[in-house]
Amino acid sequence: MTGGSSYAEVMARRNEVVLQSIGLDYARYRTGVLAFDYERLLADAGYDLEKVSAIQARTAVGSTPLVELENLTRVVRSVAPPGRGARIFVKDEAANPSGSFKDRRASISVHEARERGSPGVAAATSGNYGAAVASQAAKAGLRCIVVQEAFDSAGISQPEIAEKTRACEAYGAEVVRLSVGPELFYVFLRILEETGFFNASLYSPYSILGIETLGFELAQQTRAQTGRFPDVVVTTHAGGGNVTGTARGLAAAGATSARMVAASVDLSGLHMASDRDFNRKSFTTGHTGFSIPFTTRPDRADVPRSAARALRYMDRFVTVTQGEVFYATQALAELEGMERGPAGNTSLAAALALAREMGTEETLVVQETEYTGAGKHPLAQLALAQRMGVRVERGDPAGSRAGESIVIPERLEQVRVVEVDLERLRRSYVRNALDSTPATARLQEADIAFLAAETRTTADTVQEMIDAHRSETR
Repeated sequence: MTGGSSYAEVMARRNEVVLQSIGLDYARYRTGVLAFDYERLLADAGYDLEKVSAIQARTAVGSTPLVELENLTRVVRSVAPPGRGARIFVKDEAANPSGSFKDRRASISVHEARERGSPGVAAATSGNYGAAVASQAAKAGLRCIVVQEAFDSAGISQPEIAEKTRACEAYGAEVVRLSVGPELFYVFLRILEETGFFNASLYSPYSILGIETLGFELAQQTRAQTGRFPDVVVTTHAGGGNVTGTARGLAAAGATSARMVAASVDLSGLHMASDRDFNRKSFTTGHTGFSIPFTTRPDRADVPRSAARALRYMDRFVTVTQGEVFYATQALAELEGMERGPAGNTSLAAALALAREMGTEETLVVQETEYTGAGKHPLAQLALAQRMGVRVERGDPAGSRAGESIVIPERLEQVRVVEVDLERLRRSYVRNALDSTPATARLQEADIAFLAAETRTTADTVQEMIDAHRSETR
């Protein structure tokens, strides 16, 4: 350790610790007051699509099957208007070594760690990513530490997080389990500093580049099976890496007309850092507690500049309820014989509604599945919900309230999506970006161009947003 161990002292060294643990000097990419060269940051990582594919193939990552959900498509068409009901496919990422697409993210970070001669890798995550890093580290012969926000002040842990603890430890990782609160990043920084381990951040270029193969494979497989690229790809959205990497992979394959739909579980009203609310949610990822903040403030990550920038890539953003995801999970098992975990089924729940809007000649691809297990099974999640005083019932999920009730649909027609206003998110992004800059700072042309790219708008539109924000804050 190179300094004091208090919270303030460690947080003051965060940029230095990150630089040493990930090997990227983020200051080199600054191009304006708030702008940075995003494409150069990704390129300087040194991994193109071909190299990433080769690395992943050596550890049995990727090349997962694309499965047509013929029975679900048939049921969707039975309740859709005439001529509606797209063909539904799913990319079965549960076929990866640790059972999720997160193996793609972990594979490049672990490879980079070994190339650098790092003694091990560390990751801060309560979900599938920890198991993926542990699995890839085991194959590489590296030590692994996973830091989890695991339980509330009463010592109650979500069954899904407990399942991830078990998986990480099965792969030989050391798991540091913490209660909910702000200390996770502090503890993670201390571990990086004291061990010299590589920071396998979810938000590094290595992580995002690892996902590009998923989008690339998905596009190629869809064209091979249907004769054309997918019309819509639905991706579960949390921190933004899934949307970012998949969209970039689709573009690399030439599937530029595919519409990218981000989907999250609506947990509005619950505070993700609240001890009370921690176990009143049945989903540890893919929910609005992550997706909304990371969409409008992508750099609220464990690196200075996140490579996950979802607002650049999404064409549409929708939410579903917890009950609708549980419904989709059971439908996939009973109609397609595929028992899969909850996170991927967030996008499946959205797909069941979106497919009813589309023509029968169109193709919709659910971008990923994940493995399930005792702790990830709906029954375990619903049992905890009831223990925490959350009502579980059948009916119209539109009447559910996160943290108070979970309403599981009785009929497929009750599965719907709710639109998230992208224009509102774009304005929120610009406001957050402006609020993060010194009051005396003068934006440069590069900053305006950067904000336009970030929000998928124009320089004129960005300037209008800036002028509106300034008038509101005078």
